[in-house]
Amino acid sequence: MQLYNVLTSNVKKEYIELKRYLPNTIALLLTFYIIFLGAFFGVMFVGDPASFESNVQYSIVSIVFWGLTMTTMNFIGYAIITEAMRGTLEQLYMSPMGVWRIMLTRMIGQFVLQSFIMIILLFVAMLTSGQWLNLNPLTTIPIIIITMISMFGVSFMIAGLAIIVKQIQAFLQIFQFVLMALVFVPLSVAPYLAFAPFVKGVDMVRIVMLENRGLTEFLWTDYAVLIANSLVYFIVGLIVFHRCERIAMKKGLLGQY
Repeated sequence: MQLYNVLTSNVKKEYIELKRYLPNTIALLLTFYIIFLGAFFGVMFVGDPASFESNVQYSIVSIVFWGLTMTTMNFIGYAIITEAMRGTLEQLYMSPMGVWRIMLTRMIGQFVLQSFIMIILLFVAMLTSGQWLNLNPLTTIPIIIITMISMFGVSFMIAGLAIIVKQIQAFLQIFQFVLMALVFVPLSVAPYLAFAPFVKGVDMVRIVMLENRGLTEFLWTDYAVLIANSLVYFIVGLIVFHRCERIAMKKGLLGQY
């Protein structure tokens, strides 16, 4: 019950901040839409006309998932920085729920809200290009939920780094391009990327949307890799976060910025 109250409170908090800073939210949506337009016109004027439709569809899915992964995974780093600047980071450690649970609920709230924003981007991009994807929510939603777990694991690693270093804005700016590479490169070209976080899930969702596959049309090994990848990164992320917490407490870094 306590965890549910923390979850609802943090989801409401993230919603209020998105609503209160609506111009920033709209600017975020416009930024990804402009990136899509660049990719769309690039494919139109430079790409192979024979593969125009598939290339545009690939670009739509990749840009939407790049936006979702970037906003979800970078969010917690900026959240730690903001808490440290406000002087409220130490107050979080007074909660009986534990900071990692509070951060987890914030990440869930941010993921849900950003998912709605990216769904808007998805439909606007499909309307602009005239290319309609096979959304198939009964297949995509379970895969996305499992994929989300590995995103949270990496987010905990970023949060741990932010607790110690504080100033990680430059790292997060570089990290968004790493995320772009992981999202855009297909596993058929680089199979070893299946060991990277969330890549397997993004690739499976992309196949569903482009080839209209169902849950039963994937091999059991696909699900095994997806679930194992998510669990491993989540567990490692929590371990890294707790170790960074102990280092920060030993050095008295929680109250510093």
